[in-house]
Amino acid sequence: MKFGRLRLALIGIALGYLLPHREALGQPQSLPAAPSTPALRSAGKIFIIPVREPIMPPLVYVVRRGVKEAMEANADAIIFDMNTDGGRVDVTEELIQIISKFKGTTVTYVHDQAFSAGAFISIATQKIYMAPQSVIGAAAPIMMSPGGTGVEKMPDTVEAKMTSAIRALVRAQAEKNGHNIDVIEAMIDKSKSLVIEGDILNKEGNILTLTDRQASKLYGEPGKPLLSSGTVESLDALITQLGYSNAQRFEIKPTGAEKLGLWINAIAPVLLVIGVVGIYIEFKTPGFGLPGIVGIAAFAIYFLGGYVAGLSAAGWMIAFLLGLVLIGLELFVFPGTFVAGIAGATLILVALVMGMVDTYPDSPVFPTIGQLELPLRDLSAALTIAVVLVLILARFLPKTPLFRQLVSQTASGVQFVAELEAQQTAHLGRTGRTIVRLSPGGKAKFDEEIVDVITRGELVEKDRPVRIIGHSGRDPLVKEVS
Repeated sequence: MKFGRLRLALIGIALGYLLPHREALGQPQSLPAAPSTPALRSAGKIFIIPVREPIMPPLVYVVRRGVKEAMEANADAIIFDMNTDGGRVDVTEELIQIISKFKGTTVTYVHDQAFSAGAFISIATQKIYMAPQSVIGAAAPIMMSPGGTGVEKMPDTVEAKMTSAIRALVRAQAEKNGHNIDVIEAMIDKSKSLVIEGDILNKEGNILTLTDRQASKLYGEPGKPLLSSGTVESLDALITQLGYSNAQRFEIKPTGAEKLGLWINAIAPVLLVIGVVGIYIEFKTPGFGLPGIVGIAAFAIYFLGGYVAGLSAAGWMIAFLLGLVLIGLELFVFPGTFVAGIAGATLILVALVMGMVDTYPDSPVFPTIGQLELPLRDLSAALTIAVVLVLILARFLPKTPLFRQLVSQTASGVQFVAELEAQQTAHLGRTGRTIVRLSPGGKAKFDEEIVDVITRGELVEKDRPVRIIGHSGRDPLVKEVS
């Protein structure tokens, strides 16, 4: 009897040991699994970027600023707080490219709705979460009427072309981030139906829009969400669920400066023209006055636009001013040496281009052709217009009352004008030799004095004799003599 009780006790002890260790012995456990909890991160940084307005150019500045700040801070994740009806496709494409620069975790939280372009941006992130009763989809391209007051029907060929282009763009993002491509295409193309495991989610002729419950429903074995990784009550709850409750949290706030920067960058070529013409007139008139102030102000606003847009750093404005200083040294301190002038002109051109190049913390030192395309196009157009205006001003401005007024305001008044005219009259008839090719402007040496001169349009080769026959502004007007 005692042996039987002992045997039962030993069997009980063995079972007590073996049952909790079935998994180690290769036997499946039948006990319920404990609920999973996210791994808390003791340190880290997350950035919250709002996408809570139409997808239009000002939003690009907000997102670009947020992504660059996140990259500079080595952030772990960016969460896009989404609530938008959509917007422009070209802006959406630019935003997708900006988001792709960030190498950490990217998440979209659909706060209320993510329609059209908002759905595209969501798909460009690695994870999508949705608030209760939120919706996502309806991403077919539409054409707004002039003034943006309504929607117009697109011609079939135009609609097919736009749909194809958008499908290619979004499909690439869906493949990259592991989203269901069939779902994405049903949101874009109304000719696509969507049936999964017997559930008719979208009929041909309609555009797919999903509620939070539909988007998070599991399909397949093992179960995989249709699009959303889950429905979460709030942004704070999502941060906790992702395991970032202990992380530093940075929220990007839109500012009025972004909209100001949009307008500044829209008129960037005009600002360049004003800047070039203003500086030219300032160099051609004695002293320092209104043309120089206007020119420098135009360039300052140009660089301000790039800075607000998140494109350029303040250093390029400093580089531009240094270039002006070097050109001033070439003209007034070391004439004829060319080193300072060439260095200054190079520095100015580089600063003007780089002032509008979109660079990121991990970008290569030298920008790509794609990054340079827009700044070079704007600069080329502005310089072409400026050169035409400068040639017109060089020919006609000295003969106008405006020129005399500018001179009198920037130097010592009427007395200086009289002294300048007397000096110019005394120089008439002087002969010298060109030290560079005049085409039509250049430099010539009169005795030991090197002077900026200009012809009436003809070309004069280097080391040819010339005579002063008049003046164009402050520059002597010369012609070749035998």
